[in-house]
Amino acid sequence: MLKVVLDTNVFVSSLLSRGGLPARVVNLWREGKYLLVTSPAILAEIRQVLHSSRIMGKYRLLPEDIEDLLTLLEKDALMVPGHASAADAVPADPRDEIFLSCAADAEADLIVSGDHHLLNLAEYAGTPIVTVQQFFERLETLETAPSPSAS
Repeated sequence: MLKVVLDTNVFVSSLLSRGGLPARVVNLWREGKYLLVTSPAILAEIRQVLHSSRIMGKYRLLPEDIEDLLTLLEKDALMVPGHASAADAVPADPRDEIFLSCAADAEADLIVSGDHHLLNLAEYAGTPIVTVQQFFERLETLETAPSPSAS
């Protein structure tokens, strides 16, 4: 099964626009279409960003919605330590290195992000970094590919 790391911006967007592509990405995980990989550092960032006054005030998110998402992630995502070194991989925004560390720890197949710092890398340690749209295109390709025949 495809192992995927989602950037915080995907989770934030999924709550802000429940009919948008990022929400569909999260829903596909909930349907078991791929294995979501995360780390304690990613969960902490999601919590911090969603609870920020800028996000909560502007978008009127309910604290229950935020906690429901975090509880779901803690319960159903594959949690890895996120300790693999990614130092200096994203000099313009070192905070993004948590996603690279998580992907390296999990030997993830993809990192999905809307962050140009990560997308500009294109890949890290062999793991492609793709947009939400590119993720959907890859999933469609995997779902329509003929399964290998048994010999």
